[in-house]
Amino acid sequence: MIEPDFTKDNGLIPVIVQDDETKDILMLAYMNREAWLKTLETGKATYWSRSRKQLWVKGETSGNMQMVKEICIDCDEDTVLLKVDQIGGAACHTGYRSCFYRKLVDGRIEIVSEKVFNQEDVYK
Repeated sequence: MIEPDFTKDNGLIPVIVQDDETKDILMLAYMNREAWLKTLETGKATYWSRSRKQLWVKGETSGNMQMVKEICIDCDEDTVLLKVDQIGGAACHTGYRSCFYRKLVDGRIEIVSEKVFNQEDVYK
């Protein structure tokens, strides 16, 4: 079976996460080989937290899980695209559907979507 090349970048590869239905880009995360294998085993998007230095299953705390529908690997085998069913409506830990909820417009940042949940209520 083909798998990403975890010999690059200290064993971490970037993962682009896209909503399988709407095609919205939800987030960018990282995987190591352990997260990759856990994702394949469970069908739940599992990542490597660079800040906490541990695996995390998306939505474990918030309930906003990502069920993997399709996995694509790029030509250099060092980036993954996960197409997911975003359970709970929000991928971003700040409460927005997508981590890309801000847009540069005329030199300033505008928020371009509504919050799905209040992060203070979810992450106590």
